[in-house]
Amino acid sequence: MGVVDSTAVLAHASSAHGSVIAGVVLVTAATLAGAWLSRRRSGQQAAWLAAAAGALLVISGVHLLPDAWSDAPAAGIPRWAVPTIALASFALAGLVARKGCPCDPEKAGGLGTAAALTVHRFLEGSALALTSTLTVAGALAVHALAEGLAVGALLHAQPRRHLIVWLSAMCLGPVAGAAAVGLLPAAAETALVALAAGVLAQAAWVSLKAAVHLSPGGRRLGRRPAAVGLAAAAVTALAALVSG
Repeated sequence: MGVVDSTAVLAHASSAHGSVIAGVVLVTAATLAGAWLSRRRSGQQAAWLAAAAGALLVISGVHLLPDAWSDAPAAGIPRWAVPTIALASFALAGLVARKGCPCDPEKAGGLGTAAALTVHRFLEGSALALTSTLTVAGALAVHALAEGLAVGALLHAQPRRHLIVWLSAMCLGPVAGAAAVGLLPAAAETALVALAAGVLAQAAWVSLKAAVHLSPGGRRLGRRPAAVGLAAAAVTALAALVSG
């Protein structure tokens, strides 16, 4: 009986390990595909930036903030701390975009987005290791496509090597997160999720303003960028709800 039980446990562990590896590969491929897509059609920056705005806003408001809010009691931090941290990081990211960087706000916003998404990817890797299901991995891959698209669009003005560095960090994030399951204190994880939510919300605002600026007339979003932004938001929301 003990031998049978041990064999079943080993088989389950092997299956879970394979699911995590498959999930990491899917997420990495989707990230690179999103970034490639945004760079390949660089002449449609208004549409890509609108898509980035829609995706990032949903990631922040539908995925990260609710997760941090629901996890706060178990992590031992008051729930009011979650929106407080998010608002503080939103304000700080906006300040950096306007004054803290000698380059233009869009570039600063792009670097902040890449950094926040790298932290987010670390936490996603932890979640992937804990769930070990291909359904979650597939949803995270759709999620990753939107994130790669956002980073590719926001870093279009940066040197190519900067994009490669941040994409590499984003792709390695899930690996590190899966390996570090159980090592990160719950309170720190919840705080990081709230912080990332604020940074990504600011990035969505920066993306939207840039999309409006690049649209004909520069006063409001064109029809096509608006449609692309709404589509990106809808797909990202669906992926977030399925993986959540």
